[in-house]
Amino acid sequence: MGTETVSVGIGPVSIDDVLRVARDGAAVKVSDESLAMIAKSRIRIEELAAQTRPVYGVSTGFGALATRHIPLEMRTQLQRSIIRSHAAGSGPEVEREVVRATMLLRLSTLATGRTGVRPEVAQAYAGMLSAGLTPVVHEYGSLGCSGDLAPLAHIALAVIGEGPVRTADGELLPSADALARHGLTPVVLAEKEGLALINGTDGMLGMLILALRDLEALLKLADIAAAMSVEGLLGSDRVFAADLQALRPHPGQAAAAANMVRLLAGSPIVASHSGPDCELVQDAYSLRCAPQVAGAARDTVEHARTVAARELASAVDNPVITDDGRVESNGNFHGAPVAYVLDFLAIAVADVASISERRTDRFLDVARSRGLNPFLADDPGVDSGHMIAQYTQAAIVSELKRLANPASVDSIPSSAMQEDHVSMGWSAARKLRKAIDGLTRVLAIEVLTAARGLDMRAPLTPAPATAAVIAAIRAHVDGPGTDRYLAPEIEAVVQAAASGTLVAAAESVTGPLS
Repeated sequence: MGTETVSVGIGPVSIDDVLRVARDGAAVKVSDESLAMIAKSRIRIEELAAQTRPVYGVSTGFGALATRHIPLEMRTQLQRSIIRSHAAGSGPEVEREVVRATMLLRLSTLATGRTGVRPEVAQAYAGMLSAGLTPVVHEYGSLGCSGDLAPLAHIALAVIGEGPVRTADGELLPSADALARHGLTPVVLAEKEGLALINGTDGMLGMLILALRDLEALLKLADIAAAMSVEGLLGSDRVFAADLQALRPHPGQAAAAANMVRLLAGSPIVASHSGPDCELVQDAYSLRCAPQVAGAARDTVEHARTVAARELASAVDNPVITDDGRVESNGNFHGAPVAYVLDFLAIAVADVASISERRTDRFLDVARSRGLNPFLADDPGVDSGHMIAQYTQAAIVSELKRLANPASVDSIPSSAMQEDHVSMGWSAARKLRKAIDGLTRVLAIEVLTAARGLDMRAPLTPAPATAAVIAAIRAHVDGPGTDRYLAPEIEAVVQAAASGTLVAAAESVTGPLS
């Protein structure tokens, strides 16, 4: 567990706060101001609970069963029942970082005082996060409306002392035992509380935030890979000039091109063919248009970041307590805004991977590699070089194209047609996580291949920045030679890509990339 503590208050948590809790294991506390606001709004729920007039979520059933008035003596059972019945997920366990992000985001909404829960409910979420206890949540079960019901119900189930959890070191325990081990007490839910714990977009939003951080690094790596390929394939860096990019003023494109200029600065390989004797008029699109594709992906990420910031500032629940004390039903739990950008990002990921694979393929084709051995093989015919590494890329890119098919255009009615249009935002988020893993692997293979191609340009040497990346690779993978067992070498570079080692190597020369 991390030693840092993130404070959750009435205002929104930040993207960095979510990452600290989800990935770094930071502890969590609820601010005194927020606890006071929660207690104040709870008074309104208790007033409504005492009335004979039915109020949705307080004294009625749920969804299509909302017409049933629930008597006072059955309301604890009502709230417990919604958690048990909605904890109906199936499939593999969801990753710890996703569950922790989801828990923090639900707590953030509770902390606004808009949901009507008691302070001890919010404290229970903070206590579990701080203790490193992660409820078991399953892959399937959310339609993204009314929020991420099943995943959030599995989390709430652990809060009431039922179902399994994972400890900080991965041990699987019954929730009641794990809570007792850490001096935590299961919550007995009162009116409105069960519903308040499951009505949110927290799962899909948490995965969006995690994806945004991953893509920040991967788009830098995409520029590094493209620069190495341009260099290794004897391409031109003149097309990346700032004045040419300014003719089409997309900010992401300008950032990507500027990165590539810095990465290729001082390259003897580029200088070797930059004079008037160079016969090549212009490079293939996969080289020349690299900033346009990576730039468009950057701009898509920035749009998604705007949506994430708005969602972080939201209090998503149904019903919700307004400023003047009304308890009103609403549709803010619908995941469409988040679902759309999750799908947009999957499209961008697929295209960045697609252009990367095309550059790799150019290295391997003797007709297009400008003097390199076929497939970068040491002894072509005896050796196959990187022939099948490109097959692996192609297989991943094909999968990424399937994952780019939007989930948010689908909708399957549920709850006896009460919930007759849903967002599928959770599904969009799950496929984006898989797509990001695929992009990491595709870029790693391009960088590995480009490093081999650049080494084969000796005695010419690469730019200082790309040479630093090659050196980082050579710490794990030998240079050109006869065929070796390739899968472990690919995996070593994948890990270097995922850990940020390759970007850090480049930035040790260029300074921070955009």
